[in-house]
Amino acid sequence: MQHPNTIDKIQELLKIFSHPTRLKIIDLLLDGECYVDQICKRLNMQQSTISHQLRLLRKRNVVKTKRDGKKIYYTLKDKHVETIYKMARDHVLEC
Repeated sequence: MQHPNTIDKIQELLKIFSHPTRLKIIDLLLDGECYVDQICKRLNMQQSTISHQLRLLRKRNVVKTKRDGKKIYYTLKDKHVETIYKMARDHVLEC
């Protein structure tokens, strides 16, 4: 049996994948890095909404950032995030 702390961390990670805006951001970042304005335009959403969700994704180690001047670029943290998302997507598409 897993350590209770591990179960709690898994639960918190999976919660991140339960919000439609966060899923849209993750899906978008599968194609590569984007900065906030690009994400807003591509998802047709307000900057405040996207920034809030990006903060949550960053807090849970789902995305990472890179600064270039005034722009902050976001990418998926690692292949695990991509794998979790793609496995869930493939499961839904096959059902």
